[in-house]
Amino acid sequence: MKTPLSLLPDLPTLTARLTAALNGDCASGPVTVLNRKLPRFMSTFPNEIVTCRLPGGRKRRLFMKYEGDRGHNSYGHRGGVTYEAEVYRRLLASLPGFRPRCVGSYTDPSSGDGWLMLEYVYGSVRVSDIRFRQSTRQPRLMAESARWIGRFHAAQEARVLDPALSFLKHYDAEYYRGWAARAFEFAAPLDRRFPWLAGLRECGDAWFAPLLTAPPTVMHGEFYAKTILARGQTLFMLDWESAAVAAGEIDLAALTEGTHWLASIVRQCEREYRQARWPEGAPADFRRRLDAAQIYLHFRWLGERPDWTVREKSLWRYSHLRATARRLGLI
Repeated sequence: MKTPLSLLPDLPTLTARLTAALNGDCASGPVTVLNRKLPRFMSTFPNEIVTCRLPGGRKRRLFMKYEGDRGHNSYGHRGGVTYEAEVYRRLLASLPGFRPRCVGSYTDPSSGDGWLMLEYVYGSVRVSDIRFRQSTRQPRLMAESARWIGRFHAAQEARVLDPALSFLKHYDAEYYRGWAARAFEFAAPLDRRFPWLAGLRECGDAWFAPLLTAPPTVMHGEFYAKTILARGQTLFMLDWESAAVAAGEIDLAALTEGTHWLASIVRQCEREYRQARWPEGAPADFRRRLDAAQIYLHFRWLGERPDWTVREKSLWRYSHLRATARRLGLI
C-alpha cells in the first residue's frame, strides 16, 4: 500500500517548506521541485521521494516524512515526526558516519505539523527483504546489524544523563505495566485457550524487573530488520521515532524476533551483540534481561490493539511468551 496522494502537501507548500528548511532564511533563493515519487510502501506516516534543485544548481533527492494529522502515540511508545527530527538533530548527527543523514526538518509554528527530510538511499533493500544470496548475505548483514547496535548501546550508556538528550522518553515501571495490562485485557477472549496467562498475570511486575535493573542506554525502540537498509555492505538505520532510554537488550530482541529466523542466525546475532557491547565479557544477567525484553515485545504488540491480540497471525506470540516466561520462572 502506498501513501494516498491526498495526504501529501501541495506543490507550493512543499516548495516553500523545502526552501525554508534547506536555505535557512531563504536569502539564497527558492528550491525547485523537479519530481515527486511514492516509495514502494507506506509507513506509519505519509512519505514520498522528492527530487529538487537547490538555488546553486545542485540536485538532491530526498526522502520526505510528514506528520500531518497521522499522530500515532501508541500509549507513549512513539514520539512522531517532530520527535524523530530531534533525535536526528541532538543524537544521531554527532555519530561519525551515521546514515542516512538528516538534510533538514520543518515544524509548522501554528499546527506543530512536523516534516523530516532525509537523504534518499539509492539502490538499497531492507535487510528483512533480502532475497539475492539470502543464505549468506542476510545472515552476514544481520550479524553486522547486531554489532552496530551493540556498539551504539555501549557508547550511549555514558550519555543518558546528557542534558541534550533529556527530551528522550524513558521506559519505567508504569510504561511496562501498561503494556502487560492491555495485553491481558485484550487477550481475555483467549483465556480458555491459554489458561497459563492467568499465572503470568499473577506474577505482577516480576517480568520486567530485569529491564529496570539493567544499565540504561539510548535505544532505537523498534530495531527490526525491516527498519535497516543495506546497500552493498553499508547499513542505514531508519525510523527513530521510538528512540528512548531503556535496556538495550530490547533492540536485540526486536532484531531477532519472529518465527522466520534460523536459530543459527539468532545465536550469531546474540554473540555479535555481546562482543560489541561488552568486549571484556557480558554481564551475568544478560540472558535474563534478553528474556525480559522478549516478553516486553510480546506484550507491546499484543497490547497495541484488541484486534491484533486475537488475530491468527499473532498467535505465535503466545507460545513464545509462554516458553520465555517459563525460562524466567514466572509460570
